[in-house]
Amino acid sequence: MSAIQEPFAEGASAAHRLDPRAKVVVAALFAALLAVAQTYAVVLAGLALALIWLVLARLPLKKVVARLLVVNSFIFFLWLVLPLTYPGQVVWRLGPLAATREGLVYTGLITLKSNAIIIALIALIATIPVITLGQALQTLRLPDKLCHLLLFTYRYLHVFEQEFQRLVQAMKIRGFKPGTNLHTYRSYAYLAAMLLVHSYDRADRVFQAMLCRGFRGTFYSLRTFSWRRQDGFFLALSLPALVALAYLEWGFPAFLRG
Repeated sequence: MSAIQEPFAEGASAAHRLDPRAKVVVAALFAALLAVAQTYAVVLAGLALALIWLVLARLPLKKVVARLLVVNSFIFFLWLVLPLTYPGQVVWRLGPLAATREGLVYTGLITLKSNAIIIALIALIATIPVITLGQALQTLRLPDKLCHLLLFTYRYLHVFEQEFQRLVQAMKIRGFKPGTNLHTYRSYAYLAAMLLVHSYDRADRVFQAMLCRGFRGTFYSLRTFSWRRQDGFFLALSLPALVALAYLEWGFPAFLRG
């Protein structure tokens, strides 16, 4: 049983039935475009597009909201710091603290961009099983080492978690009680070091076992991806939408304007 949970990977929605290669390409372009966007019009349009993809995925709303709450819990700290430290026109002051209009605008932009990208990744990438995602990345000619790293992480992360729990249990049996003292910090440092050593040893044994079974740096899969009409329809709608967002942000380059 894997430690990586995939609550959105199973389903029969339109998003689940799309070719994973198409979803990876569109999600990567969307995330890159939204990450560098600097105008509210583009970010809001991107958020609307991400919500459309989310509707097509038909995912459990509670689980999606739970993921968004985790992301926005980190963004909340930006609202506490960035408006007070970003230079610009002061809109309100409380003693030595002063919030600027530019800081509030910039923080709001980051909030919308982050949520739009996360929603798009949930709708397009989280609906792909990790094993299938690794195979799709290989067919898209991404480096083999990157694809192998993804697949090995998925396969063995739970093994490292079990080893960590075993070491923690051994410490408790020996009477270890965490506290805010040097002994606790030293013990946790030893724990991290032993986990690293055991992980390296396990990885080496697994690699040697794979070599004995004929592994030559390539994973072979019986699964093949087939391009269907709905995949072309998805790209025919998504790619022009991304081009429209780019035009809204920067306009057409001079060489395209003639």
